[in-house]
Amino acid sequence: MTILIPAYEPDERLLDLIVQLKDYPLGPIILVDDGSGLAYRGIFGRAAALGCTVLTHEVNLGKGHALKTGFRHIREAGLTGNVICADSDGQHLPHDIKRIAETLLLQNKPGIVLGSRRFTGTIPARSRFGNSVTRAVFSLTTGTKIYDTQTGLRGFSYKVLDWLIRIPGERFEYEMNMLLTAHKEGYTITEEYIDTVYLEDNKSSHFRPLIDSFRIYLPILMFSTSSLVSALLDFTLLFLFQSLTHNLFLAVAAARLCSSVFNYSVNRKYVFSGGKKSRLQSLPKYFSLVILVLMFNYGLLYFYNEKLIIPLAAAKIMTEVSIFLFSYWAQRRFVY
Repeated sequence: MTILIPAYEPDERLLDLIVQLKDYPLGPIILVDDGSGLAYRGIFGRAAALGCTVLTHEVNLGKGHALKTGFRHIREAGLTGNVICADSDGQHLPHDIKRIAETLLLQNKPGIVLGSRRFTGTIPARSRFGNSVTRAVFSLTTGTKIYDTQTGLRGFSYKVLDWLIRIPGERFEYEMNMLLTAHKEGYTITEEYIDTVYLEDNKSSHFRPLIDSFRIYLPILMFSTSSLVSALLDFTLLFLFQSLTHNLFLAVAAARLCSSVFNYSVNRKYVFSGGKKSRLQSLPKYFSLVILVLMFNYGLLYFYNEKLIIPLAAAKIMTEVSIFLFSYWAQRRFVY
């Protein structure tokens, strides 16, 4: 078992954690100094004196990059046990780290164990709100419920290290990308509830609410943009083909076919670029989904426009909103 701790400008709490972990002989402790600078060399020097391996970035490269540096070192050093990642700010207690290690040992196949916080008691507003929003968006877009998507306490089987190193993302978005791709790769996600600890209103956190939230939500934002442009194209073509054919079904089918070709090309190249499936694998699945969505599209549009007597423009907007989340989930899970 190896403990991996990425650290940027840590304080005495990092040293306290290391000392406490000595009471739980889980294995070697590896620290990644992510460009903290000369002012923090003393802390890392004391950590090394306590028996930790310290890897150093000369400049700050981000939490995702720091974790990958640690994973590469573990692999190159020949450490073959499971890996537990924890934060350096004292939020993860030694007995909870030990629980994650024990849960990981009980798994029958490679996967991820998350130390999920309960968010009970006095929690900083930005932390409670941020996790609630991320949890809801993650659930709606992937169909997978995870209570704490932002926890830094995570356990991994050694067998998934190569996959972890390949996941895109250099900063906080890396941890979200990990969860987004886990099920696709066949890795199970297990949650083990831990104590929620926020010290001094979480002032030690280096999470930047605007920039880092944007990075976390970027895959979903990109999909939304692609879908919006495709919907506008579909919307325009629907009226064009309707005026030419005066047949609602033909107009819907032709508009959807044209917008789908555009949507597939954009999503494959930009949105789900990390996908493993080739064009020969993803294209048939995508257009099978198109047919399914087309049926939903026509059925909902017919219901809204013909049965509820809603104007075509409004009915089209309502239809697109209805199938948006289903389409994102299906494309990420099955197509790419």
